[in-house]
Amino acid sequence: MALEKLRTVGNPTIYISSRTDSGVHALCNSAHVDIERPSGKDPFSEAILVKALNYHLKPGDIRVLKAIRVRDDFHARFNAVSRTYVYRIVTGYRGPNLPVFERNLCWAASESSLDVEKIQEAAQMLLGTHDFTAFRSINSETPFKSPVKTLAQADFTASTSLFPIYSQSSDVQFWNFTFKANSFAYKQVRRMTSALVAVGLGRLTPQQIKFHLETGEQMSFSRNVIAPPYGLFLKEVKYSETDLNMNKTPS
Repeated sequence: MALEKLRTVGNPTIYISSRTDSGVHALCNSAHVDIERPSGKDPFSEAILVKALNYHLKPGDIRVLKAIRVRDDFHARFNAVSRTYVYRIVTGYRGPNLPVFERNLCWAASESSLDVEKIQEAAQMLLGTHDFTAFRSINSETPFKSPVKTLAQADFTASTSLFPIYSQSSDVQFWNFTFKANSFAYKQVRRMTSALVAVGLGRLTPQQIKFHLETGEQMSFSRNVIAPPYGLFLKEVKYSETDLNMNKTPS
């Protein structure tokens, strides 16, 4: 571990802002760690800490972009005010025919086009504070976690391939589902995505989405159908200005 190579006092523990399922990607993530240096050693500056950690992380794929000194009671997970996830899908391709570099970065959701207006109508019904029981999976923690969440964003927008080298035919289209909330229920984003794709394919109606959202009744189509993990990206974790500006003095 890169932190262990910094020769700090004790074994620092890292606390991550968001846990993700195996196969899910993170464009960025946040974490906090308490670092104590040996007696007589000055604290690391933010710049030196970033440089040192990245040096010891080589040749891995993870990089530290920024370090900020925070209060002793700050917690990367519990102090987060919002988390934004993007789920990438593509229509017009069969899964095996996807460009090789896209195969683990998006879901080939349909060979045919989707009803965009119906998806957008259904997505708007998810906005606000609701009991998302119908859109969560069951695990050992579920009985102890509240299914009531506040969704601040639920967008469905056209996108492009991550690799411009691949030309798109008129039948191929990449799409992004973007969801933003303070927190999400277990596998909520992937289940919302699969339900909205079902709306786009005519298997569900926006009114059925509303019904299940209001009643908490699990949708039979999705009991065993969930969007695969590899299309999901943690895009952003936000904190309050108070948490991030503790070292700044008024000008």
